[in-house]
Amino acid sequence: MLLRAANVVRGNATSKAPSGKPAPNSSLLLTENEQSIGGPPPLMDKLTPPERELVLKQGRRKVLNRGQTLFSQGAKHDGIFLIESGRVRVFYTSPLAREITLAYWHAGNFVGGPEVFEDGVHQWSGVASTNCCVVHLPGKELRTLATSIPNLAIGLIEGLSFKGKCYSALAQMLGTRSITQRLAHLLLHLMELYGVADPDGTVIAAAFTPADLAHMVGATRQWVTISLKRMQEKQIVLAKRSQIVVCRPDVLDEMRGHSSE
Repeated sequence: MLLRAANVVRGNATSKAPSGKPAPNSSLLLTENEQSIGGPPPLMDKLTPPERELVLKQGRRKVLNRGQTLFSQGAKHDGIFLIESGRVRVFYTSPLAREITLAYWHAGNFVGGPEVFEDGVHQWSGVASTNCCVVHLPGKELRTLATSIPNLAIGLIEGLSFKGKCYSALAQMLGTRSITQRLAHLLLHLMELYGVADPDGTVIAAAFTPADLAHMVGATRQWVTISLKRMQEKQIVLAKRSQIVVCRPDVLDEMRGHSSE
C-alpha cells in the first residue's frame, strides 16, 4: 500500500465520516507502512480539562485563509502549531523550486517540527490548504509545559516519532515505486477518504488540483494532467465539474501494484 490516511481516532474499517468527508483529525500522507495508519492520538487527547486549559492559555490563536502560509522553510523556528480546524499542507521545496508534499495534517495534529522548542529553523513549509484555525504554542512556554505535564511530553514524543516514520517511509516509497503506481494508489485512497456516490462511479469530493496531486506523488503537473487524460480516455476516471470521478477502481487497483514506467 502506498498512500494511507492516518486517522488518529481510527476505530472503524474506514476513516470517512458518514458525509463522505474525512474524520476531522485524520491526516493524509504517503507511506507503505500499514502500522502507520492509526497514527498517534491527538496531542491534547490524554490531557485533563485543567491541563488543556493551561496549555491553551499559553498559546496564541491564529486564523488562516486557504493558501495562507503558516511557516516557511528556512525561517526561524519557535514552537509548534496545534490545528484546531481545517487542513495544513506541509511540503519541502528543493533548490530548483520543486515541491514534494510531506503530508496534509488535520485537526488534533500539530505541525512545525521536527524542532518543538525555540531553537533552529524550519526544515519545510506549512500552508493552509483550507481555512484553518491554529494555536501557536511558543517554544519557551512549550518546554515549561512539557516538564510539568507528562502526558503533553508523551504526546509530543509520539507525534514526532510518527512523523519521523512517515517521512522516512515517504523517501523509501519515492525510491521504490513508479509514479504511475503512486498516482493510481493516491486516487484510490482519495476515493476512500472523500468518496461520494455518483451515477458514473465515485466522485472525489475534495479540492485537489492536478498540481496538488503532482506534489503528492513527486511528478510534474503536466505529467499528472496527461495521465488523467489517458485514464479518462480508457474510462477509468472521469473529469466532472472540476472533480475526479473514479469509474474503474479495479483497474486502478491493478495499476498500483503492477504498472511500471
